[in-house]
Amino acid sequence: MTQSGTGAAGAPLSIGRMLAFSATSLPLSAVVLAISIHLPAYFASSVGVPLVAVGAVFAICRFIDIPIEPALGLAMDRTRTRLGRYRLWTLIGGPLLILGLYMLMEAEQGVGRGYLIVWLLVMYLGMSILILSHAAWASTLARTYDERSRLFGVMTGAGVIGSLGVLAVPILMSGMGKTDAEGVRAMIWYIIGLTPLCVAIVVWGTPERIAPESHGQRFRLRDYAELILHPAMRRILLADLCLVLGPGWMAALFLFFSRDRMHFTTAEANQLLGVYIVAGLFGAPTMAWLATRIGKHRTAMVSCLVYSAALIALIWAPKGNVLANIPINFVTGFVGAGFVVMIRAMVADVSDDIRLTQGKERSGLLFSLTTSTSKIAGAAGPAITYPFLASLGYHPDLGQANTPEAIRGLTFAFLAGPTFFLALGAACFIGYRLTAERAAETRRLLEERDAELEAAAAIGGGPAGEPAAPHVPRTA
Repeated sequence: MTQSGTGAAGAPLSIGRMLAFSATSLPLSAVVLAISIHLPAYFASSVGVPLVAVGAVFAICRFIDIPIEPALGLAMDRTRTRLGRYRLWTLIGGPLLILGLYMLMEAEQGVGRGYLIVWLLVMYLGMSILILSHAAWASTLARTYDERSRLFGVMTGAGVIGSLGVLAVPILMSGMGKTDAEGVRAMIWYIIGLTPLCVAIVVWGTPERIAPESHGQRFRLRDYAELILHPAMRRILLADLCLVLGPGWMAALFLFFSRDRMHFTTAEANQLLGVYIVAGLFGAPTMAWLATRIGKHRTAMVSCLVYSAALIALIWAPKGNVLANIPINFVTGFVGAGFVVMIRAMVADVSDDIRLTQGKERSGLLFSLTTSTSKIAGAAGPAITYPFLASLGYHPDLGQANTPEAIRGLTFAFLAGPTFFLALGAACFIGYRLTAERAAETRRLLEERDAELEAAAAIGGGPAGEPAAPHVPRTA
């Protein structure tokens, strides 16, 4: 398979190519929603795993999986094959995700923790590979500051569609008289069927360009430290931790809060979640557009503050009234879509800055850092809130029969945690310096250096003391 570029330097990506490349976002967003909201509740309520054990299992798997992220990112950045760099890893991640999901679906009543840990790890590994390869590939596909905002906006919008599809499954199953457990199993089958189709679209429909490197493939610990301590990247990592922990904390308690505090049925809760997700379909491109006007970091700050204000409004929302709660869910979903768009687009800008200074492609490793912070945040939500609720005497199987004190504790955990962390995430971008102007200058210098390296490689030369970079054809 020929490796090719996106065209001449500065040539914009077509909307068709953006949409085709975004296909992987469909199953990835679907599985993230299923993991964060439905699977923990499914294991606790339908499979009979104790609530504290569920939180512990998910936390253990997250923390085991975290050290794997940098290794995966480094391996991706060092990969050079005829299939491409990130294309090959996309083909590896899909089957692992499918296998893990299938075995989790096969978990029987009273299943042991070991079984869940093993297959959650397999599922997380496949998901990590797909997320990293997709994001890193995107950073090389879109090559300008604004184009990256647009591409990651389209990717997020595609993810919204994937989330809506998986969310519609339990709603339809409920309408057919099926149980909540049957609805969750149907969600898993939806993801299993969607994954190979979307991987095929991306692999066969997207060109890949491996940029020449001025300093070869050698990796030093000093290089890794430079990634973490990069002025922009360290802000991004802390912000990403907060921006994932806030909504993730809320997601872990969403079904419990909706059912036991707001008095919604599971179907009604899923309908409100659908509003939240649909809003992201409009919010992702809007936030991407706003980033081209005021900058990515300012857009992230605005998104955090509006999200927190809307979330606090739930205190006064009437219980059991779906229509009255729709505006709050729409606003939070609309601006919440900007979190992932801005963070990932900013990491792509940092990857250019790193490649300029280190002379190496580090997109995979950089995105592995944000994926690691996301997993830490994702593990912290259930690991902290589930034991806390249990200590208050809250029992998910009792539903609205829980004590008033337990319901108040649930409400406090649901609202206070996300509000605090989103405010902290917004504060991380005060004084952020990797602006559109700096990113454009970095891209200009990279284009000049890449042209020189490719010209040297074409005549059999290369940087002194380093192997010549392989010639990679570029197509219009």
